[in-house]
Amino acid sequence: MTAKPPTSTPAPDNSPSTRARSFDAAAAQYAANRPSYPPALFDAVEELAARPLAGARVVDVGAGTGIATALLHARGADVVAVEPGDGMAAEFHRNLPGVPIVRGNGNALPLADASADFVTYAQAWHWTDPARSVPEGLRVLRPGGALALWWNTDALDVEWIAEAAERAVRFHGIDITVEQRKAAERVDRADPSGRLRFTRRAVRWSRRVPVDTHLANLGSHSLFLVTPQERTAAFLDEERTHLLKVFPDGNVEETYDVVLLVAITEAEADTD
Repeated sequence: MTAKPPTSTPAPDNSPSTRARSFDAAAAQYAANRPSYPPALFDAVEELAARPLAGARVVDVGAGTGIATALLHARGADVVAVEPGDGMAAEFHRNLPGVPIVRGNGNALPLADASADFVTYAQAWHWTDPARSVPEGLRVLRPGGALALWWNTDALDVEWIAEAAERAVRFHGIDITVEQRKAAERVDRADPSGRLRFTRRAVRWSRRVPVDTHLANLGSHSLFLVTPQERTAAFLDEERTHLLKVFPDGNVEETYDVVLLVAITEAEADTD
């Protein structure tokens, strides 16, 4: 009798479309554990856009569970959110029942021409095709309006964060920090057509959270979500052991650099 060859675990589907869809099943986990953004970020958005968020019409694209939308709303902006995912949109409704949300994505915004003062993307621009999302952003923005893109990126100059990133690279077999490093270069990369002139700003901030929150935040990232649950759980258990050596009190100091890019559209010429 011929022995059957050993079965192997199929490689996870790491395609961008699968990773983007993975958030819907983990929307509650995402909302509860992902980091927010510091007030200094929104100060920088207003400075680079040369206009306040208060009273402005803001379209927050790829709004997810509403982490950034809530902060924009709290700054006094008139916000409408755009989100493609069923699970994320449902969680958004639970968190922000009074803020309008429409279904769509940055490649085809379901909004009227020249209807927004700001179009914002928090952790979301890299899920779009700039060949389509740049013209869509320009279409929806009013003259003199601003496109603002930002990402929370791990502060890899902090020793424990760099070591944790290396462990994740070994686990996945690919460098999950590559998108973060690209984010730091996106003044040139965000718009390959060169139609937009982005100004870059980085804002460092940190939060102190229980180790369980940190691990749940880590597990809510797409590469972990598309990995079989038992493998992810085993990795996170090992990660807990590493973290408790650094933070024996069980509270993790997460440090982030928010990379912000802002481009202002051309204002209409004065005809007076």
